[in-house]
Amino acid sequence: MSAYRPDPSMQWRYLRQGFFFGVVRLAAFIVTVALVGIIAFLLVNGIGAISWRFLTEPPLDSMTKGGIMPAIVGTFYLTVGAILVALPLGVVSAIYLTEYAKQGLFIRIIRIGVNCLAGVPSVVFGLFGLGFFVVFLKFGSSILSGALTLGILILPTIIGAAEEALKAVPQTFREASLALGVSKWRTISRVVVPSALPGILTGSILGVGRAAGETAPIMFTAAAFFTAVLPKSVFDEVMALPYHIYVLATAGTHIEQTRPLQYGTALVLIVLVLGIDLVAIVLRSMVRKRKRW
Repeated sequence: MSAYRPDPSMQWRYLRQGFFFGVVRLAAFIVTVALVGIIAFLLVNGIGAISWRFLTEPPLDSMTKGGIMPAIVGTFYLTVGAILVALPLGVVSAIYLTEYAKQGLFIRIIRIGVNCLAGVPSVVFGLFGLGFFVVFLKFGSSILSGALTLGILILPTIIGAAEEALKAVPQTFREASLALGVSKWRTISRVVVPSALPGILTGSILGVGRAAGETAPIMFTAAAFFTAVLPKSVFDEVMALPYHIYVLATAGTHIEQTRPLQYGTALVLIVLVLGIDLVAIVLRSMVRKRKRW
């Protein structure tokens, strides 16, 4: 009996597969190490600035002392406002593109446009918000203008994630519901969308992270250089953590003196984003436990 000889072509395939898997693992390792390094750097340099006074007081003495309470509240308002604007509009748009629109050249052009918008620099959205919401609609520099601008900024991300989540729902779910005499709209609202909800929440999580960390859009539409009072309406200006970091690091008169405050503010921003993301992740996990195929 002759000895088994493996196929050289299969050996070459396994070798290539192992090489590319190794590259992917190396890339994931590098990204993880970089993320851990950034967080560790901010912890080491910023943890000393964190205190109850830092979290509950407004800036004092040309923003060289005091806290960042107005910036925390402003960032929270802008982020939540952006999600309230983008999530319903993004989900409705994804439902139309996936469930109702007749697939053809026009829909392909729309999808290309959405993908292109996802890659547009944020400063372009900021200038659009300045020209349309602040000047044309006369909302002024306010929470409303900033939230609408950030909502448009994260809208392509949410549309793309929601559309992929809707496509992932098995077609048999739709067919079974329609076969029972349920209307198409009730099938979508009661069967398809709840099944796709975890994926939609994933897109929302990505949108929250981007909205909370953007500086350019709110610089033109919502952020104030300094304000010691909390906003009383959606037409008020607010301080925001990303813009506050930018001001402390570039436009302040005592840049070196405020260096610990810069790191502390960046650390608070990361914790705030992670906290909002954690809430969305918990909601997604609860939905997944309730909706199992």
